Amino acid sequence: MAVALFSLTLTLLIVNSFATYTLQAADHPLQFTYSGATGPEKWGSLNPKFSLCATGESQSPINIVEDQAVVNKNLKPLLRSYHPVNGTLTDVRFTVVVEYPEDSGWMNVDGKKYALKQMHWHSPSEHRINGKRFAAELHMVHVSEDGRVAVLGYLFKYGHPDPILGQIHKILNELAYEESAQLKLVPFHPAVLKENPRKYYKYIGSFSAPPCTENVIYIIVGKVRSISRDQVQALKAPLDIQCKNNARPYQPLNGRHVELYANHNRPN
Repeated sequence: MAVALFSLTLTLLIVNSFATYTLQAADHPLQFTYSGATGPEKWGSLNPKFSLCATGESQSPINIVEDQAVVNKNLKPLLRSYHPVNGTLTDVRFTVVVEYPEDSGWMNVDGKKYALKQMHWHSPSEHRINGKRFAAELHMVHVSEDGRVAVLGYLFKYGHPDPILGQIHKILNELAYEESAQLKLVPFHPAVLKENPRKYYKYIGSFSAPPCTENVIYIIVGKVRSISRDQVQALKAPLDIQCKNNARPYQPLNGRHVELYANHNRPN
């Protein structure tokens, strides 16, 4: 349903110290972008609520150096259970977002369940491995009952089309030609994510966009998936001209450790 002025609130964090994004319609100025006077270097000064973007000590994304990752034998396999559902796809101009209804599925981190709330994409990738940047990155945002956020990240290199994006590719193309904000129902068939990765990296970071709220758990899957050039173009097409490359530069570790889970007995 088209509206002249559209405001979408993504409840990424639920309680107390956690923040909320308010994403405005196409005819409302963006509060931040990825280049120019409102780009990442300026985020911290654009709004008092964005101050952590400049002063935070545990910011995301980061460059993951494999030789410096600490093997943690206490980390468990990444258990997940997702259900086929319809999500709501929206162009919010600095990314495209799919929001999911209640009971869409969950991820288990350190014995705690985190419910799937939404996913969005960055291109090029925000996280790097040994300094290498990839074609794109998917963030699947999960929230626990007590309001803790865990982001599951997948990195993509150019190659065969990604099955997840294949489900919504046509609708993404439609968004690029619409002048006002749209809500579109899109399918989510999670069978392509059924296998648990044999390798992942874990660290504590932040939202990688304003307000840059910290204390967010990141799980970055070690196996790089593939994505087609057409799919990357479809992700970029609906975005604001200053957000086509919507990846924040990587941030200093400031003494943080990146933990590594590796199960060499699994085939993937």
